[in-house]
Amino acid sequence: MTKSAAVSAASKPSSGRSATSRSARRHYLALLQELDRRRRSNQLAAYRPYPRQAEFHAAGALNRERLFMAGNQLGKTRAGGAEWAMHLTGRYPWWWQGKTFDSAVRLWATGVTGEGTRDNPQRVLVGPPQQQAAWGTGMIPADAILHTTMGRGAPGALDSVVVRWGGGGDVQADESVLSFKSYEKGREKWQGETLHGVWFDEEPPLDIYSEGLTRTNATGGITIVTFTPLLGMSDVVLRFLSAQEVEGRAGG
Repeated sequence: MTKSAAVSAASKPSSGRSATSRSARRHYLALLQELDRRRRSNQLAAYRPYPRQAEFHAAGALNRERLFMAGNQLGKTRAGGAEWAMHLTGRYPWWWQGKTFDSAVRLWATGVTGEGTRDNPQRVLVGPPQQQAAWGTGMIPADAILHTTMGRGAPGALDSVVVRWGGGGDVQADESVLSFKSYEKGREKWQGETLHGVWFDEEPPLDIYSEGLTRTNATGGITIVTFTPLLGMSDVVLRFLSAQEVEGRAGG
């Protein structure tokens, strides 16, 4: 009986070791959840452009106007969102070779309609439009979003976002302002503002593009256009093509 009892006792798992194992698993899962939260709330830190995106960004060092024209699902809007987030926050990565601003900025992100602006540039910059709890999972890091103002049009559409710029090391913190606009409102709604940059996501009419560019003249700012070519050799596309390129496309 004594031997049998000893074997039985030895075969029982130690409650102390079991509790320690459960605690370790909980700690490990908590670490994974925290890593996932940090990744989702700071997508900008993980952005690495593929060669064509990198070429588009780098061209900003010398050019006020840039066009990223490519097919669907090739990272055009993602590239625009990443660059806009860098300018809004002042957080330029070590590999960055493009345009930089040394102070807070006022930027616009625009699209064809209110819904289109909400579903593309706003989504990429801020997060899912209909899930406010997930705002901060776009390209603008969650800890940089100070305030949001709702728009009056499409449900979930934002009018503007106040973004924390700088504040690291010797850089004094300031505030950038991002506003969302659409082409459907007409050129008159684009007048009056002085901006550091306008992002056209989808091809704009020439008068809208010209007005947006004018908004950046006083600051020496920039315009970027990201779209899939659907309108052929439009006036906006022609602004970015050399005579040889135009001739070659016409001949093709």
